Amino acid sequence: MFWNEPNNLSHWDFHLDPEWNIYAEMVKMASAAVKGESPGISRVLGGISPIDPDFIKNMDRKGVMDCIDVIAVHGFPLDWNHWTIHEWPTKIQQIRAATGQMASLPVWVSEAGVSSFGAEEVQEFGLRKTAELLTGSVRRIHWYSLYDLPKAWPATTRHKEAEGSSYYRHFYMGLLREDGSPKPAARIFPEYTPELGICQWFHFGDYRLQDAVRWLKKLGVTYIRTGLSWADSLRPGAWEWFDRQMSALEDFSVTLTFCFTPEEFGIQPHHTSPPSDIGRFAEFCGKAVRRYAR
Repeated sequence: MFWNEPNNLSHWDFHLDPEWNIYAEMVKMASAAVKGESPGISRVLGGISPIDPDFIKNMDRKGVMDCIDVIAVHGFPLDWNHWTIHEWPTKIQQIRAATGQMASLPVWVSEAGVSSFGAEEVQEFGLRKTAELLTGSVRRIHWYSLYDLPKAWPATTRHKEAEGSSYYRHFYMGLLREDGSPKPAARIFPEYTPELGICQWFHFGDYRLQDAVRWLKKLGVTYIRTGLSWADSLRPGAWEWFDRQMSALEDFSVTLTFCFTPEEFGIQPHHTSPPSDIGRFAEFCGKAVRRYAR
């Protein structure tokens, strides 16, 4: 998957790329690099949030849709989106309609989740309703996420505490609490596997990795989505950590997301910045696929 939420300012600074021209060229170059390493691998357009048909039409006009195999969307109607959970089928249909002649491209829900910020019972309801509305209508549904975000770690968003309660909801998206204990939604999750998968991001050197694998198997999960950070790839020992992460996940079907610009390669020194040299991102994607595709 090429980037994460490219139409969201928290992940792509579109003030520096207002028409997403850099993003489009970056995806096309990275897609070619990935195909060159593994011709049969599925190439996924970075999961979009908000679910915006106009963004898909823009990518189609720029030739991006000719270079990918899957369109991915993210939805959080009980926490951040301005639509109800019952509108999931409509949102999926809007994206299918926006693809025009590429309507045969499958749509994946690469993140769907509900926080337990207000009440854990709300998350349990959200899981049941999401599964009811999406199972059978899309090929992949990645529930976000397995773990709550540790409170000592910052959420990946540009505005942080200025977002008020919206920011703090980031810390309560897991089926498991920070201490690893299960919430009520974790107890019912096996009712929906293997149809539902999990999206779980692992931080550099994440201490939860082995425990996560144990829980994923216990819950009946067969496919997951995670990421490799291009920015992290320049840290000492990065590829050794990536090897550990990918080895731990070898029993699952993995959707691997490539994102986050190294400060020294950005137009601005920030992980959301478009890169000043898109070829470097393509090289990173190609190297990872060469190393981990099977």
